[in-house]
Amino acid sequence: MIESKSNQQIKHVIQLQSKAKARREANAFVVEGPRMVSETPAHLLQKVYVSEHASVEVADAIAHIDPSNIEEVAEGVFRTMSETVTPQGVLAVVTKPQYDVETFFHKQNGLYLILENIQDPGNLGTMLRTAEGAGVDGVVMSRDTVDLFSPKVVRSTMGSLYRMPFFITEDVLETIQQMKDMGIAVYAAHLKGEKFYDECSYKNGTAFLIGNEGNGLRKETADAASDYLKIPMCGSLESLNAAMAAGILMYEAARQRRNP
Repeated sequence: MIESKSNQQIKHVIQLQSKAKARREANAFVVEGPRMVSETPAHLLQKVYVSEHASVEVADAIAHIDPSNIEEVAEGVFRTMSETVTPQGVLAVVTKPQYDVETFFHKQNGLYLILENIQDPGNLGTMLRTAEGAGVDGVVMSRDTVDLFSPKVVRSTMGSLYRMPFFITEDVLETIQQMKDMGIAVYAAHLKGEKFYDECSYKNGTAFLIGNEGNGLRKETADAASDYLKIPMCGSLESLNAAMAAGILMYEAARQRRNP
């Protein structure tokens, strides 16, 4: 059992929890709780840490994991490793999932979400979960989007992080052009849109562009879209929360695709 906070493994976990640079350099991140650990694909699992007073639920969640890959940790030490107010008794170091560009866009008439400079961890996690639920084929993120592997984003994905293909682009404009060249229509959710979102067809290759929560899409990014569209608003509202808007668009596309 690990009983010291100065143990190198413990220090490594704390670094992964707190620093994006450490996650990039190690190509790894941390997941917490029985559900997230149990859903982690075996080939991505590096190490599992269990508190000395872990619950039966934790024992069940790690029953399938090789015992040699599990470390017991003193309760006080485990609390320093955890990012949650109430630690759930188990966490794991996980290799980041990766998807290459060549296979990312392989599906004919695929459905995609393109995110530019999303900064709220809850929004990003919610959009990945919603994308999975709506049958989206992949999520593209600009490099300046909040770190997908930060603890808050990881928690809010509720496991979709493992199942939703994603691609972090260095140049969102270049990626948009590549998608258009592949026959994917790119729609910008924009206040200046003249078409309502339910007036367009999304049965062929489609991507929805969603911008920063406060500033929306950059002008050059919005201008790169195939078309603008808008969600009708009642009352005095100008726009919706980014994750809500993305959800409406993705599920409209899903509805259309269920009814060819």
